[in-house]
Amino acid sequence: MSTTPQISFGDRVRVRPHSLTTQLGLADSIGQVYGESIPSVSGVEVIGEVAKDRAINVFFEDRNKAYWFSPQLLDFIDHGAGTEITLDGVPKKWTRTITGEWDETDTQKSAKKKPWWKLWTGLKKGR
Repeated sequence: MSTTPQISFGDRVRVRPHSLTTQLGLADSIGQVYGESIPSVSGVEVIGEVAKDRAINVFFEDRNKAYWFSPQLLDFIDHGAGTEITLDGVPKKWTRTITGEWDETDTQKSAKKKPWWKLWTGLKKGR
């Protein structure tokens, strides 16, 4: 028996045809999940009925715009394998795998460390 995973950050999703999504021209559009929210707390405007106080933010590259959706209006496509995330000032990169995990790699070139005994080679004798 196959089960569809719960939609989460980084996943690719398709917007289900519905009167609201069709009216907005978003039905059958494919986008990537950029986040989720609790609308009763955040006050985000959600497309669809908010049944369990959960909204999913989906970014559409072709529109260069994101919208908040009720999860019931989205179908999981895949985990967006190959998606990469970096953070300013953090020498790491996270890459999404086909199974939905995030593979962390170090992006900083490893500088050759001096052996402890070479730390003092710049000191002059007699001081």
